[in-house]
Amino acid sequence: MYQSLLAELSEGIYTITINRPDKLNALNKQVFDDLDQAMDHVYANADIKSVIITGSGAKAFVAGADIAEFANFSKEQAAALSKRGQDVFFKIENAPKPVVAALNGFALGGGCELAMACHFRICSDNAKFGQPEVNLGLIPGYGATQRLTQLVGKGKSMELQMTAQLIDAQEAHRLNLVNHVTTPDMLMSKTRELLLQIQTKAPIAIAKLIQCINAESTNADGYTVEAAAFGECFQTEDMKEGTTAFLEKRKATFQGK
Repeated sequence: MYQSLLAELSEGIYTITINRPDKLNALNKQVFDDLDQAMDHVYANADIKSVIITGSGAKAFVAGADIAEFANFSKEQAAALSKRGQDVFFKIENAPKPVVAALNGFALGGGCELAMACHFRICSDNAKFGQPEVNLGLIPGYGATQRLTQLVGKGKSMELQMTAQLIDAQEAHRLNLVNHVTTPDMLMSKTRELLLQIQTKAPIAIAKLIQCINAESTNADGYTVEAAAFGECFQTEDMKEGTTAFLEKRKATFQGK
């Protein structure tokens, strides 16, 4: 189905693996096209309950963008490339199903930006993070100036992007860039464990949570979005099932309706 990705659906979890190990899974036009198509599939397929995005091999999640592909771009071509990457990452960020990055090594440049577009991040203890674009006379183009600032704060975001400093997994966890750090051999099982736990919850409520939490980082009035979404939950069969199960002291069975 994809030229640069591997994809597998198991227990409702759709695992998307960026598969360019010889290039340390660097992002290029084909990867963006495939990710775009994969996310369309996630949105449309009711069998997919949640998503993992990871990289192939033991060295890298995504070690950055494929510089050879854009080194000679014009100003207009570069701006279009940035917009294309941002659009694909917005599709990930705004997916109505949980999308989690499982970071198995280097997450640099566009790779760190891809990870930050996911709803949260879990990494192996050998992971490294950074936005080294200033070393190329560039700035990040796929959202790092905004998302890294939201995650770690303005001052630290300024420092990390101005110095191009790489940070290790423990520092990324301390800065709230990642939620959990685990060993490489436990990375996927830990990620799946969390997603299987989330999949026991009401799917419509999860989608509304994603919408409301994302509103915090846009120009939308998050409180207004929350109030409307809260009201909309009351129209669902899942809300009736959840409240009834609570009152009857039993486990709820949600249908996403």
